Amino acid sequence: MKNKIIIFCLTLLVVSSCAVRKKPKFLKVDNIKVMNISSDIITIGAEVFFENQNNIGGKLETKGIKVMVNDLEVAQVRSEMFKIPAKKEFAIPMVVDIPTKELKRKANGNFLEGLLKSLLNQDLKVQFKGKLKYKVMGYSDYYDIDETELIKLKF
Repeated sequence: MKNKIIIFCLTLLVVSSCAVRKKPKFLKVDNIKVMNISSDIITIGAEVFFENQNNIGGKLETKGIKVMVNDLEVAQVRSEMFKIPAKKEFAIPMVVDIPTKELKRKANGNFLEGLLKSLLNQDLKVQFKGKLKYKVMGYSDYYDIDETELIKLKF
Protein backbone atom coordinates (compact mmCIF):
# COMPACT_ATOMS: atom_id res chain seq x y z
CA MET A 1 0.00 0.00 0.00
CA LYS A 2 2.86 2.35 0.89
CA ASN A 3 4.50 1.71 -2.50
CA LYS A 4 1.29 2.63 -4.33
CA ILE A 5 1.05 5.92 -2.46
CA ILE A 6 4.70 6.74 -3.22
CA ILE A 7 4.22 5.87 -6.91
CA PHE A 8 1.03 7.95 -7.05
CA CYS A 9 2.77 10.96 -5.42
CA LEU A 10 5.76 10.70 -7.76
CA THR A 11 3.48 10.46 -10.80
CA LEU A 12 1.48 13.45 -9.60
CA LEU A 13 4.69 15.41 -9.05
CA VAL A 14 6.01 14.62 -12.54
CA VAL A 15 2.71 15.47 -14.24
CA SER A 16 2.25 18.72 -12.33
CA SER A 17 5.83 19.86 -12.97
CA CYS A 18 5.23 19.96 -16.74
CA ALA A 19 4.35 23.59 -17.27
CA VAL A 20 1.38 22.98 -19.56
CA ARG A 21 -0.20 26.36 -18.89
CA LYS A 22 2.95 28.32 -19.58
CA LYS A 23 2.93 29.58 -23.13
CA PRO A 24 6.12 29.78 -25.21
CA LYS A 25 8.01 33.07 -24.96
CA PHE A 26 7.51 35.41 -27.94
CA LEU A 27 10.90 36.73 -29.08
CA LYS A 28 10.42 38.77 -32.26
CA VAL A 29 9.13 39.08 -35.81
CA ASP A 30 12.10 39.20 -38.15
CA ASN A 31 13.35 38.50 -41.66
CA ILE A 32 10.54 40.48 -43.27
CA LYS A 33 11.35 40.61 -46.96
CA VAL A 34 9.86 40.84 -50.41
CA MET A 35 10.11 37.34 -51.85
CA ASN A 36 8.66 38.01 -55.29
CA ILE A 37 7.27 40.92 -57.29
CA SER A 38 5.20 40.41 -60.41
CA SER A 39 2.71 42.58 -62.26
CA ASP A 40 -0.26 41.17 -60.32
CA ILE A 41 1.13 39.87 -56.98
CA ILE A 42 3.71 40.95 -54.42
CA THR A 43 4.79 38.11 -52.10
CA ILE A 44 6.17 39.05 -48.68
CA GLY A 45 7.63 36.62 -46.14
CA ALA A 46 8.47 36.90 -42.44
CA GLU A 47 9.34 34.70 -39.49
CA VAL A 48 7.97 34.83 -35.94
CA PHE A 49 10.48 33.59 -33.35
CA PHE A 50 9.58 31.87 -30.04
CA GLU A 51 11.24 29.92 -27.26
CA ASN A 52 9.35 27.00 -25.73
CA GLN A 53 10.62 26.12 -22.25
CA ASN A 54 7.90 23.52 -21.68
CA ASN A 55 8.41 19.77 -21.74
CA ILE A 56 5.51 19.47 -24.16
CA GLY A 57 4.75 21.10 -27.48
CA GLY A 58 1.49 22.57 -28.67
CA LYS A 59 0.17 24.39 -31.73
CA LEU A 60 0.18 27.95 -33.03
CA GLU A 61 -2.36 29.36 -35.44
CA THR A 62 -1.74 32.56 -37.43
CA LYS A 63 -5.30 33.36 -38.47
CA GLY A 64 -6.23 37.00 -38.17
CA ILE A 65 -2.85 38.64 -38.74
CA LYS A 66 -3.37 41.55 -41.09
CA VAL A 67 -0.72 42.97 -43.37
CA MET A 68 -0.48 46.67 -44.13
CA VAL A 69 1.70 48.10 -46.86
CA ASN A 70 2.37 51.84 -46.74
CA ASP A 71 -0.43 52.09 -44.11
CA LEU A 72 -3.03 50.31 -46.30
CA GLU A 73 -4.50 46.99 -45.10
CA VAL A 74 -4.01 44.74 -48.11
CA ALA A 75 -3.97 41.09 -47.04
CA GLN A 76 -3.98 38.49 -44.28
CA VAL A 77 -1.23 36.00 -43.47
CA ARG A 78 -1.63 32.53 -44.87
CA SER A 79 -0.05 29.77 -42.85
CA GLU A 80 -0.70 26.22 -41.74
CA MET A 81 -1.33 25.27 -38.10
CA PHE A 82 2.22 25.04 -36.74
CA LYS A 83 3.37 22.32 -34.32
CA ILE A 84 5.53 23.66 -31.49
CA PRO A 85 8.57 21.59 -30.51
CA ALA A 86 9.25 20.96 -26.81
CA LYS A 87 12.23 22.64 -25.09
CA LYS A 88 13.43 24.56 -28.17
CA GLU A 89 13.63 27.90 -29.92
CA PHE A 90 11.66 27.87 -33.15
CA ALA A 91 10.38 30.11 -35.92
CA ILE A 92 7.06 30.13 -37.74
CA PRO A 93 7.25 31.16 -41.40
CA MET A 94 4.53 33.50 -42.64
CA VAL A 95 3.84 34.25 -46.30
CA VAL A 96 1.56 36.94 -47.69
CA ASP A 97 0.41 37.34 -51.28
CA ILE A 98 -0.68 40.91 -51.95
CA PRO A 99 -2.66 41.46 -55.15
CA THR A 100 -1.54 44.72 -56.76
CA LYS A 101 -5.17 45.30 -57.78
CA GLU A 102 -6.05 45.34 -54.07
CA LEU A 103 -3.36 47.96 -53.40
CA LYS A 104 -4.73 50.07 -56.22
CA ARG A 105 -8.37 49.69 -55.11
CA LYS A 106 -7.69 50.54 -51.45
CA ALA A 107 -5.46 53.51 -52.23
CA ASN A 108 -8.29 55.45 -53.94
CA GLY A 109 -6.13 57.07 -56.57
CA ASN A 110 -3.13 57.60 -54.28
CA PHE A 111 -1.75 54.20 -55.23
CA LEU A 112 0.40 55.39 -58.09
CA GLU A 113 1.77 58.25 -56.02
CA GLY A 114 2.60 55.92 -53.11
CA LEU A 115 4.02 53.23 -55.36
CA LEU A 116 6.18 55.69 -57.30
CA LYS A 117 7.44 57.16 -54.03
CA SER A 118 8.26 53.65 -52.76
CA LEU A 119 10.01 52.76 -56.02
CA LEU A 120 12.04 55.98 -56.03
CA ASN A 121 13.03 55.54 -52.38
CA GLN A 122 13.40 51.79 -52.99
CA ASP A 123 11.60 50.96 -49.76
CA LEU A 124 8.22 49.65 -48.67
CA LYS A 125 6.67 50.04 -45.19
CA VAL A 126 5.23 46.66 -44.15
CA GLN A 127 3.30 46.06 -40.92
CA PHE A 128 2.09 42.75 -39.46
CA LYS A 129 -0.68 43.24 -36.89
CA GLY A 130 -3.00 40.80 -35.18
CA LYS A 131 -3.03 37.79 -32.87
CA LEU A 132 -1.40 34.38 -32.84
CA LYS A 133 -3.34 31.66 -31.04
CA TYR A 134 -1.44 29.15 -28.87
CA LYS A 135 -3.19 25.85 -28.08
CA VAL A 136 -2.15 22.89 -25.95
CA MET A 137 -4.21 20.21 -24.19
CA GLY A 138 -7.43 22.23 -23.91
CA TYR A 139 -5.63 25.44 -22.91
CA SER A 140 -5.34 28.39 -25.28
CA ASP A 141 -3.84 31.87 -25.12
CA TYR A 142 -2.97 34.67 -27.55
CA TYR A 143 0.06 36.71 -28.58
CA ASP A 144 -0.36 40.25 -29.83
CA ILE A 145 1.75 40.88 -32.92
CA ASP A 146 2.48 44.43 -34.08
CA GLU A 147 5.68 44.69 -36.10
CA THR A 148 6.58 47.32 -38.71
CA GLU A 149 9.61 47.24 -40.94
CA LEU A 150 10.92 49.26 -43.85
CA ILE A 151 11.88 46.81 -46.61
CA LYS A 152 14.47 47.72 -49.21
CA LEU A 153 13.31 46.87 -52.72
CA LYS A 154 15.85 45.28 -55.03
CA PHE A 155 15.39 45.26 -58.76
